[in-house]
This record gives sequence, structure tokens and C-alpha cells, in this order.
Amino acid sequence: MNRKVILYIATSLDGYIAQPNDDLSFLSMVEQEGQDYGYTDFIKTVDAVIVGRKTYDKVISLGFDFPHADKDTYIITRTARPAIGFVKFYTGDLKSLVKKLTSERGKNIYCDGGAEIVNELLKDDLIDEFIISVIPILLGNGTKLFEDGRPELKLELVSVKSFEKGLTQLHYKRSVQ
Repeated sequence: MNRKVILYIATSLDGYIAQPNDDLSFLSMVEQEGQDYGYTDFIKTVDAVIVGRKTYDKVISLGFDFPHADKDTYIITRTARPAIGFVKFYTGDLKSLVKKLTSERGKNIYCDGGAEIVNELLKDDLIDEFIISVIPILLGNGTKLFEDGRPELKLELVSVKSFEKGLTQLHYKRSVQ
């Protein structure tokens, strides 16, 4: 099995993954007891995680243990720090890291954001699949998921799922054309 890099992320309808000041409170509008929007099944398909340092720091600042500490995790950062178990603070070239990981045997690789990492991966055409949960809100401002200035990428729709709280989950893969 070839390892794939899969972006699994939530965004507002107008394309923001956070409000100003990295505020994620809009995500709570779709919280529903017993509903994880397929996350538990998805996470079973990955054994490596790539995440930006700002996203990592935000998760830690919320008072949670890092949820991917049981997987080979690469926090992309400009500042070296010692590893914490399976969590490594990676200061090297992102493209080289992804090429190395995809050449190795294993499950898929989960890109957990943030926007800088996503857009860097897009510039080098390194994301194979996109699972994007669209939250039914127009934020109008914040951190955009997709920045301008990246190459065009044609996608094929794999599935669309809609949920009771209004969240719609889009699953795309890179087009083979």
C-alpha cells in the first residue's frame, strides 16, 4: 500500500480555519454528543502526523494532552526542541520529510494543519486527499485555509456526507488526469 498524505480539517463556509487571534470557538456550533464526524475511523488509517507548531501550541494551550502522541508526529517548527516521546520537533525541509515518509512502509500520513503547512504542501503537490468538514457559518475574517499563489490542483470527489448539525464533509482525492 502506498502511503498517502491526507488533510483532515474543518473550515467555515467562507474558507477560514480560525477566527482572528486563532479563535476556534465557531467549531463548537457543530458539537454533538456521540458524533465525531468520522474522526475515530479516520485516525485508525494513519500512523504519522504532520502539524505546524502554531497548531500544536494552540492544542496544548487549551489544556489537552496532545491527541496524536501515540503516533510518529512531526511538529514543523523553526526552533529546535527535544522530542517528547513520539512527538518530534522538525526543523528541516518539509518536502524532504514528506518524500521520506511516503517512501517508507506504513499507514497514511495525517496533515492536521495549520494553514502555513497546508499551503506549503500544496505548493509542492504533496497532499493526496482532502477531507474537509465545512461548518455552516460565514466568518468573514481570520486564517484562510487556502492561500493565493499556489498551483492549480484538479480534484475528484470521493464522497459527501451531511450531518444533523449542518456540517458537510467533503472528501476529495487528487485527479489522475
